[in-house]
Amino acid sequence: MPRVPSDDEGVASIRVSLARSGGTRRPCVRIPNDDALDGRVESGTCESLSLAAGDIVRVAFDREEHYAPVRSDGEGRLLRGAFDNRRLAREPGEGANRLAEWLDENGREPGEVVVLDVVVPGELYGLRIPGERAMYEATRGPRSSLSDIARDLDG
Repeated sequence: MPRVPSDDEGVASIRVSLARSGGTRRPCVRIPNDDALDGRVESGTCESLSLAAGDIVRVAFDREEHYAPVRSDGEGRLLRGAFDNRRLAREPGEGANRLAEWLDENGREPGEVVVLDVVVPGELYGLRIPGERAMYEATRGPRSSLSDIARDLDG
């Protein structure tokens, strides 16, 4: 598996805000609209994040990959949680929210920023604290037809 550092020229790094969404008091990651990326891209090039509400993407932080459902509210797209597997990401009430744990461990609150690294657009993203460097396992997930079959088998 190729390891890719967050400062690799092929990785776009985007400053994203933490916010509160819905009735929860936990912070979530606010994903900028593609037309608002211009002033947020710190390094690399990124014209689109390839994220849509309803997608489940892999998100890496603290050297571990998790699965995060992309949600939306009146202000746009967001990540409210990251979970240990796709099933838990589809049914987020069941598993531990690793994103909330990571934000708590790092003392991050709504109004602050983290960095979203675009490692494999549409598939793998990384989160890190600004100024820190991360390494990612840049593997591609199964082709959509295979993941569709697996999703059907999962229930």
